[in-house]
Amino acid sequence: MLALMRILVVVPTYNEATGIETVLRRIREELPEGEILVVDDSSPDGTAALVAAVAADDPHVSLLRRPAKAGLGSAYLAGFWEGLGRGFDILVEMDADLSHDPVALPALVSATVHGADLAIGSRYVAGSSIPDWTRRRAFLSRWGNRYAALALGLAVNDSTSGYRAYRAEALGRVDLGHVRAYGYGFQVEMTYRLIHEGGKVVEIPVAFVDRQAGESKMSLPIVMEAFALVTGWGVRDLLTGARGRRASRSRGPRPG
Repeated sequence: MLALMRILVVVPTYNEATGIETVLRRIREELPEGEILVVDDSSPDGTAALVAAVAADDPHVSLLRRPAKAGLGSAYLAGFWEGLGRGFDILVEMDADLSHDPVALPALVSATVHGADLAIGSRYVAGSSIPDWTRRRAFLSRWGNRYAALALGLAVNDSTSGYRAYRAEALGRVDLGHVRAYGYGFQVEMTYRLIHEGGKVVEIPVAFVDRQAGESKMSLPIVMEAFALVTGWGVRDLLTGARGRRASRSRGPRPG
């Protein structure tokens, strides 16, 4: 079954020249049947040139150049549109800094092949780990996920994880043209929208480590964007009753 599925791994980059070649090699080793699309936002450090050199020798690697830095969520959306247009069955997203270990790729893809609409590489389920994190970062991550789950009624432990795989047909049910978040809130919004459309989400344990190359893109405005959007969606759902209807659908019909 896996060999019959067309798989695209979308990797957004901005100033990832120090590690991008290693990332591409590791992905190809762990998922040789898949293809890779690097979405580069005109990195001034020459990331795109390095990817282009790899792509010249490997037809499974391609490059999408964008004119300027436009946000993580925007980069993933560009990759999704490209993948959907090219007829891929499964679209994977992952960072370019090796904080997402490519060794988990087969498990994420397998989960979608066997029925999940979204498989999340989760840091907060049994078998996962987040070694070497500071207490502050661990607190912010856990608090952010718990707040999103509470505000939106999501039965998901790690809705902020950016390591995940989607079934293309499930992405097709999500209104990608109206996705609002462009920072790390993008992951929460995509999870929220997919569940709203009745999608099935599973969480796969992963080991998440601090980036091994490049500089972190996390900033206070990105955190505040996610907080504001999640709060707004949560309040809207309470006022419109959408949360209750979603919970009722997830429980299914009661026995007579």
